[in-house]
Amino acid sequence: MPLEPFTSSKALSLGVELELQLVNTHDYDLAPYAEDMLRGMAQFDLPGSVVPEMTSSMIEISTDVCHSAEEVLTQLTPIRDALVKTADKLNIAVLGGGTHAFQQWHERRIYDKPRFQELSQLYGYLSKQFTIFGQHVHVGCPDADSALLMLHRMSRYIPHFIALSASSPFVQGQDTAFDSARLNSVFAFPLSGRAPFTLSWKEFGHYFERMTRTGVVKSMKDFYWDIRPKPEYGTIEIRVFDTPLTVERAAALAGYVQALASYFLQEQPFMPSEDDYLVYTYNRFQACRFGLEAVYVDPATGDHLPLREHILRTMTLLESHAATLDATRAFARLRTSVEASQNDARWLRERQGKERLLAEVVRQAGMRFRASEG
Repeated sequence: MPLEPFTSSKALSLGVELELQLVNTHDYDLAPYAEDMLRGMAQFDLPGSVVPEMTSSMIEISTDVCHSAEEVLTQLTPIRDALVKTADKLNIAVLGGGTHAFQQWHERRIYDKPRFQELSQLYGYLSKQFTIFGQHVHVGCPDADSALLMLHRMSRYIPHFIALSASSPFVQGQDTAFDSARLNSVFAFPLSGRAPFTLSWKEFGHYFERMTRTGVVKSMKDFYWDIRPKPEYGTIEIRVFDTPLTVERAAALAGYVQALASYFLQEQPFMPSEDDYLVYTYNRFQACRFGLEAVYVDPATGDHLPLREHILRTMTLLESHAATLDATRAFARLRTSVEASQNDARWLRERQGKERLLAEVVRQAGMRFRASEG
């Protein structure tokens, strides 16, 4: 299959996808209610879509094309409200978070859809271990070469995205000591990690042709990269975010991506290079392990500094772009949490420290998802 042409899209447009957990309200373990939820959600006239995911205890919601963080929130809010109403009728709960705190992967069921069944045959137990929950943010690019340039510029900020969204400290009943343990599961897949360093769509097409010739790759869907181009949408798709505990934070994170993209397009602040990736895996690990308390190694200078400080500096740099894009409220929300070294992983750990019972932590995460933040 040849690489499809890169579709034209409006620069800086946004699309957001959220993978969400379905849990019962007895012991707050994951519950196989995806089909019932999809049937119930079909009764509502909503933007975007609601679709199944790999296992039957998860669903994915998405927005239509949006143009600001505020518009993302305007679309996610009624979808969230409809999810809550539908879940209440089924006596289950819907929540965010990158992992379920104590589910056992071997108890999961693969959703009955041909692609999911094929992946299960290929990846074995990894498919059930892929019962993890992420936020994907699409940002529109004016053309294919601009998309690749933006992709590699964004790669320097992958630690920001991980630390700001981290919400997966617990796996199978254990505190992993990671803020984002979810990404460790993604790394198990053979076509995960970083995209190859190409800055022209022609060159990327040659790479894609070589990969398809091996028989390992059939389409762009087979790449599980941290950021990948989506030619059918005219976007790049950032995939490292854990699903936040609230739709407000999800929208704010989309606003942060959009402001960065605006900065790249308008100011062309640096040219990415292959050497940027010398510290990529280290920075990625630091952000997964320590969240906002991570160390960040600047790819350009080699300087080591607190990731929290690098995020705050970047937010200051992006303030004018945020204002133009109607993302000032989103930035204020994120900045307040960064200044307090607070992300969702820390919130979950604080709940566990107080409650001493992970089922109660899951219950409270469900309550947090259903209520709008101030």
